[in-house]
Amino acid sequence: MKASQQTIQQLERAIKKIAAKYPAGAEPVLTDIHLLVDQESGEVRAYNDEDEEINRCVVEQWIGNTDEDFYQQVAPVLHDILQQHHQVVEEMSLMRPFSFVLMDDDRETLQDLYYVDNEETVILDGDLLKNLDEDLDTFLKHLLSD
Repeated sequence: MKASQQTIQQLERAIKKIAAKYPAGAEPVLTDIHLLVDQESGEVRAYNDEDEEINRCVVEQWIGNTDEDFYQQVAPVLHDILQQHHQVVEEMSLMRPFSFVLMDDDRETLQDLYYVDNEETVILDGDLLKNLDEDLDTFLKHLLSD
């Protein structure tokens, strides 16, 4: 799914409003940010670990989307926006490590969208890990055959 310019602007505003709840320099809070995306209403709601709503917005492009792979389509959009606004996100007064997590309507965690930790930590992207099991199986078979 290609996000429209309006969708990008709506999500950027939402991320900035979330960041405003945790301004740089404030006393750090221990929480992750959970983004619940409602496929039917197009609503994106942000929650902290105590299940308190931080922000909400409606992404018109996502209203009534019935695609079975809806969450696989919106995850990269959200990830890209968080990545583009990494400076704002990383300055939030949240105790490290913290992450932005995508949840579905049933509040099931689907994916970590953006992870913030100390600079020494590297998080591998899902695309990088794609087919890793098969590669390791092939390597092990080759190793054991020798």
